[in-house]
Amino acid sequence: MSALPALAARSLWSRRVTAGLTVFAIAVSVTLLLGVQKIRSEARQSFTSTISGTDLVVGARSGPINLLLYSVFRIGDATSSVSWQTFELVSRHPDVSWTIPISLGDSHRGFRVMGTSQAYFEHYRYGARHPLEFTRGAAFDGIYEAVIGAEVAEGLGYALDDKVTIAHGLGEVSFAEHDEHPFRVAGILARTGTPVDRTVHVSLEAITAIHADWEGGMRRSHPHDHAADDAADLAPTRITAFLVGMKSPGAILQMQRALNEYRDEPLLAIMPGVTLQQLWELVGVADTALMIVAACVVLAGLLGMIAALLTSLNERRREMAILRSVGARPGHVFALLVLESGLLALVGVLAGFAITWSVLGLAAPVLERRFGLFMQLGLPGIYELAVAGAVVLAGLLAGLVPAWRGYRNSLADGLSIRL
Repeated sequence: MSALPALAARSLWSRRVTAGLTVFAIAVSVTLLLGVQKIRSEARQSFTSTISGTDLVVGARSGPINLLLYSVFRIGDATSSVSWQTFELVSRHPDVSWTIPISLGDSHRGFRVMGTSQAYFEHYRYGARHPLEFTRGAAFDGIYEAVIGAEVAEGLGYALDDKVTIAHGLGEVSFAEHDEHPFRVAGILARTGTPVDRTVHVSLEAITAIHADWEGGMRRSHPHDHAADDAADLAPTRITAFLVGMKSPGAILQMQRALNEYRDEPLLAIMPGVTLQQLWELVGVADTALMIVAACVVLAGLLGMIAALLTSLNERRREMAILRSVGARPGHVFALLVLESGLLALVGVLAGFAITWSVLGLAAPVLERRFGLFMQLGLPGIYELAVAGAVVLAGLLAGLVPAWRGYRNSLADGLSIRL
């Protein structure tokens, strides 16, 4: 019995073309299963770590998920805006600790531009309540100064004091640029693994200033004189949304209810954690469907292996007969075929791991740049090892079918000639 693994390996090598195709089919199915799960888990982790320490996100009345997506993840657009008076009213509430205004709508070479205040750099937290840090420079001070995320700096090769031109709208290519107001890069943020890395941050006064010459999405024929631009004269009238931090957890629900029932303006206040859970429940059906499809592909690969082993049995009848003639028992033949299927599954799993990690490693920069999905490719975790064990075990079980068929072949049947 101790020689059976080596014999099984030699037997597979003698049929390396067929065995190779079977291994490839299993490897592709394992790659799909592991890839779907890895992207699924990393997407959830990326979304969850994007914002922390923020009690409420407030915007114009729309859907909770839509508000969370455009205000926090920079996905999609707002249906309306919030008046500056409402923002100031909430900011002055005695139960409110801090507020962060957000103004969206412009871009720079495919990266979102966000107008905000100094409070953003002081109070915004991500991950396990990590504050924003600068690798170079500091927060903007003048009107035409910008702070860029790590991905913007690396992707576009920007350094401190470089000039940045903001474009009207959100397209990667824009024909309506605010080139009359170039911004100086005043600071570069450390990498966070969140949409902050792909954002150009400017002051709210800057957003007001660059749109002073615009009306209805078009530039006015008589531009405004910006020579005397002053922060006091450039206070915004409306913003896209704002983040709220409360002084005590007990006041969160009261403030949320008060904002949702605010009569002077249709508002929506959401708790980020609760809305994130709703988001995952929404995509849970598609999530489960993807895993079922991936599992079915693995099953198809194992069925293909069974078919290949069964097909080869008729060609190997004489081989089995020779083994029996030199002393191999029926149990040895049975174990040999089970080991062969197990080896095919094991090699397929190892190849699947190699393909998965290679593809994800190559795709990681694209996923990060396009979708904000940050892939951390470490050692295989419990789930990956469980998948590997399950597929190898399934391969051994799948080998029982051809093994039982080979077990029943008698020595006389192996030496006989079928017409």
